Amino acid sequence: MPGLTNTAAAARKPDMSALAALVDSDLKRVNALILDRMQSPVALIPQLAGHIIAAGGKRLRPMLTLAAAKLVGYRGERHLALSAAVEFIHTATLLHDDVVDASDLRRGLATANAVWGNKPSVLVGDFLFSRAFQLMVEDGSLEVLRILSNASAIIAEGEVLQLVTANDLSTTEEAYLQVIGAKTAVLFAAASQIGAVVAERPEEEVQALARFGQSLGMAFQLVDDMLDFSAREAELGKAVGDDFRDGKMTLPIVLALKAADETERAFWHRTLEEQNQTDADLEHAIGLLRKHGTLEATRERARFYAEDAAAALSIFPDQPIRRALLDVVEFCLQRGY
Repeated sequence: MPGLTNTAAAARKPDMSALAALVDSDLKRVNALILDRMQSPVALIPQLAGHIIAAGGKRLRPMLTLAAAKLVGYRGERHLALSAAVEFIHTATLLHDDVVDASDLRRGLATANAVWGNKPSVLVGDFLFSRAFQLMVEDGSLEVLRILSNASAIIAEGEVLQLVTANDLSTTEEAYLQVIGAKTAVLFAAASQIGAVVAERPEEEVQALARFGQSLGMAFQLVDDMLDFSAREAELGKAVGDDFRDGKMTLPIVLALKAADETERAFWHRTLEEQNQTDADLEHAIGLLRKHGTLEATRERARFYAEDAAAALSIFPDQPIRRALLDVVEFCLQRGY
């Protein structure tokens, strides 16, 4: 992978530790701001918001904003509040997604909707979206507002498109890529490019970081969808096979359908279109994906996007933050959860 691997790098397992160390002081301030801005006199709001925010995740999206700003030499502080806005947008979508998917687990913990119910989860998600927009308005940049509000609208479109394509065996690879480009990659792109926007960098650098984020997000989601059929539940932090049980048309299934014989197609019709599933069906589905090599094919698609993300960073000089971002690309590709 261009700019990604060398003998030393190949000898170790990629992770996010270098990036985390480089943005640590900024990220601490962002986390403090997140905690401050999720407060409300309505006690249920900080309780529920705190549950999902404290459940963690690696704060990858706000870290991309912090890293992009560092990469282009930004010396101000606007990126801090905007990183918090990015995390609020992401967290709001998680709350809404868990309701739509009727999920009980996220990152190994009970989802907010499993604890408090659907109505509070949806409404607190709305609150976090609103907080994100307050932070954008306080920043005062119409360009930043344009980028993040556009991303928010596209995320919603992607989620609706995923709902429309669910249980539909005619879903194409192109339609699937459109879904993940909207629901996942667009926020990676926005988070990355605003780091250069606040630094008032040339358009070439803004677009390079947008391309980096978009391709990284595509790779991230492709691997995520592959792991739904191949990870252990303890690693994945949610029930393995959730996508299959929900009838989501992810790439491993789309590719398996293209290669399916009549008997296999009848199986997919029963389990996905009719949602008539037995306890043994997930293992059979995984067997079909392995038979046709669609899990590995999905990872190869992810590698294509990972290589593009790495290539997008080539216009920036070699420095620790650039190398750390390349590590993140490889981590997203090779992660087991």
